[in-house]
Amino acid sequence: MVLALAGRRASEIIRRAYEEGRKHLLEPEAKAVCAEYGIPVPRGRVARTPDEAVEIAEEIGYPVVLKVVSPDVIHKSDVGGVLLNVIDEGSVREGYKRIVDAVRAHKPDAHITGILVEEMAPKGIIEVIVGAIKDPQFGQTLMFGLGGIFVEVLKDVSFRVAPIDEQDAYEMISEIKAYPILKGYRGQPPADVDTIAKILLSASRLVMELPEIKEMDLNPIIVYEKGAKTVDARIILE
Repeated sequence: MVLALAGRRASEIIRRAYEEGRKHLLEPEAKAVCAEYGIPVPRGRVARTPDEAVEIAEEIGYPVVLKVVSPDVIHKSDVGGVLLNVIDEGSVREGYKRIVDAVRAHKPDAHITGILVEEMAPKGIIEVIVGAIKDPQFGQTLMFGLGGIFVEVLKDVSFRVAPIDEQDAYEMISEIKAYPILKGYRGQPPADVDTIAKILLSASRLVMELPEIKEMDLNPIIVYEKGAKTVDARIILE
């Protein structure tokens, strides 16, 4: 019943995007879909005014991250649309204005929905990526590897055709060359491999139950000794 409800809520988010003529979900929408399927994401909400941003930040607790929410801005960092480690009320107000001004300078006609105010995820043991792509031949295909810039530089990734089971998830994790780092290397504590496996299983269920999804990138996922946080999420629709 709970899973069916999650699917309905996620489908509603996708339907709304289609109605608005969008083929990609806004970051808060993508994270809401992830959360519905049990994928851990930072706490946060979209603010429409600086006052509302302060209210959300104080509810979450400092430090926070501020990110522009706009259907016209895909790569937020490229247009000055992200501020990290915002530590107090004054910085939230100033940051809100600075982001809006920066986005307007780069894209004067961009529609700004608001500013996403999120908890600042602490540094973890490692960053990983979980991705999915709808292959014309094989259908929904999952990818796992090191996250952040490493996925592009090292291309150390593993793949499976969805749906996957628990054994597949653990095999995907152990197949990457960087696996010893996940297990704890030279005094570094081990990362929570069990949580990574759960995220892979949840991602598999998500893309199988929502066939409208063409691509999904959860990158980076910050992994801790216990638990993980999906810091950025991107979902592209057919």
